[in-house]
Amino acid sequence: MPIEISTHSEISSIPQAAWDGCACPDSDECRPVDPFTSYRFLLALEESGSVSADCGWIPNHLVARQDERIIAVMPLYLKLHSHGEFVFDFAWADAFNRAGGSYYPKLQSAVPFTPVTGRRFLCRPGFEMQGTHALARACVKIARRFGVSSVHVTYCTAAEAERLKTSGFLRRIGEQFHWYNAEYTCFDDFLRDLTSAKRKTIRSERRRALEFGGSVELLTGSDIQPEHWDSIWLFYQDTGSRKWGVPYLTRKFFDLIHCTMRDDILLVMCKHDGRYIAGSLHLVGRDTLFGRYWGCIEDHRFLHFELCYYQAIDFAIRERIGKVEAGAQGQHKLLRGYRPEQVHSMHWIAHPQFRSAVRHFLDEERQEVRRDMEILSGMGPFRNREHDAR
Repeated sequence: MPIEISTHSEISSIPQAAWDGCACPDSDECRPVDPFTSYRFLLALEESGSVSADCGWIPNHLVARQDERIIAVMPLYLKLHSHGEFVFDFAWADAFNRAGGSYYPKLQSAVPFTPVTGRRFLCRPGFEMQGTHALARACVKIARRFGVSSVHVTYCTAAEAERLKTSGFLRRIGEQFHWYNAEYTCFDDFLRDLTSAKRKTIRSERRRALEFGGSVELLTGSDIQPEHWDSIWLFYQDTGSRKWGVPYLTRKFFDLIHCTMRDDILLVMCKHDGRYIAGSLHLVGRDTLFGRYWGCIEDHRFLHFELCYYQAIDFAIRERIGKVEAGAQGQHKLLRGYRPEQVHSMHWIAHPQFRSAVRHFLDEERQEVRRDMEILSGMGPFRNREHDAR
């Protein structure tokens, strides 16, 4: 049967049950696999003003219907810049503009400010092929209709990247560092898989991190109180201003996710002399712990590693979570038990000559990334090299 596509300038115009039925089926029975594509998370971004036309993220979400039933949805934005994506195409924009073109606006399917792999073609179970291709065709059709330079699907799954190869999209790969739980029962089990030198290093770092003279608290669900977000906001502002110049998220965003998502949130907080001096925010998926934000108002050596990496590993082991994703980039994670992992994005370029140039660039970049990952895999801290091939 024919598939009809509609566009939506705000996610609130789409029924939550229909969106989540595509984005996170079975979430009524257990946590979503990917909390970032859930209705709650994307709605909080829009209602808080973190995502809007004023900040260059203009919602243009797609809904696919077949026989009046929603079978697939897609988070889609008209972008006026390339900030907050973490798949960097600034050089592409500069080259296209210098050649006399106009790179912006462009279409972007992504979770804003979130370098986490997940489905971007959110199809109901059983509609994956037809839903993906219908949404992909709709993206290209919209791009042609409005004369935008390109369509970008970032941090998509490997399966989606494969499906898009026949739709005129170019494949790009990058690398992140993820930790995998080999059915450990405690942190020392994990350490026993490492070389002696790396075990000593991690134990030393954890010991020195906790010499700041205070305590570490792990908070989730009802243990998280509104006042904790005041501290998280301070930490986030500090890190955001140093990394990006202007923090992406508004204060209201944290209030909204407190109301709708705190059962799927883990805060790791450090308290010293009666006040919180550092913290990290993680989202808890069905089988993955996602590290998102970290910050501090006092500088203590190794505290970043403790709150973002080691406490995350500890929590994942206790809760029997299979994987920890600690954010974009960071080869220093390798020596702390995180291994290199491919991440994928797909790009449709309207201009034929520019598309050819981007294709050539991506062919060379993929070879470099694969060589880099092969080298890094051989540098891991594990005694048994099979851990790096898993």
